[in-house]
Amino acid sequence: MDTRPGFHQSLKELERDLLQMGTGVEQAIRGAVESLASTDEKQARQIIAADDHIDSMMLQIEERCLRLLALQQPMASDLRLIGMALKITTDLERIADHAVDIAKATLRIAGEQLVKPLVDIPRMADISMRMLQDSLQAYARRDVQLAAGLASREDEVDKLYSTILRDVIALMGAEAGVNRQLTHLLMAAHDLERVADHATNIGEGVIYMVTGKRKDLNV
Repeated sequence: MDTRPGFHQSLKELERDLLQMGTGVEQAIRGAVESLASTDEKQARQIIAADDHIDSMMLQIEERCLRLLALQQPMASDLRLIGMALKITTDLERIADHAVDIAKATLRIAGEQLVKPLVDIPRMADISMRMLQDSLQAYARRDVQLAAGLASREDEVDKLYSTILRDVIALMGAEAGVNRQLTHLLMAAHDLERVADHATNIGEGVIYMVTGKRKDLNV
């Protein structure tokens, strides 16, 4: 028998809010990469403006977590769940910051023709976004196996970043404008690498939340 129905309902609402924030962050990354590929200044500015809403969602979730900790005195398993929610909000907020950075890169190269069509950066984005989706599903389902599977895809992202780095070095030359654009594209790729890192961090947290044991997926 559930002796604290209000508490467990609050946990469900916390999870709902967290997944909604995750959806917003995923849309931000997707939109930022689309703006970069098409050098769409308007779309980039929309991504930057929407970051305030994501920050607001983070603060609301943090407040809910702190209220639960202060008023409900959760047991060990629920304590890990609430602590994990706090950690996920931090990772999601940082992913959203990377979306903003990518959008700012779009603004810096707006009006320029891309040195070459973007191929590997959208691939990095696709893998990173799937990792984010799966990390949040692992949280919602308490799925340790799904969380552990993030490690192999992070390796894919790292390999793509290395490919982009080699391409950028090969394309750099004497023209300052080309070099500047390539630098911004490389920074955007680095942002996507960090998105994958944060998704993996969430996966590690899920494993700890479910098992009580820490596992490093970045090995």
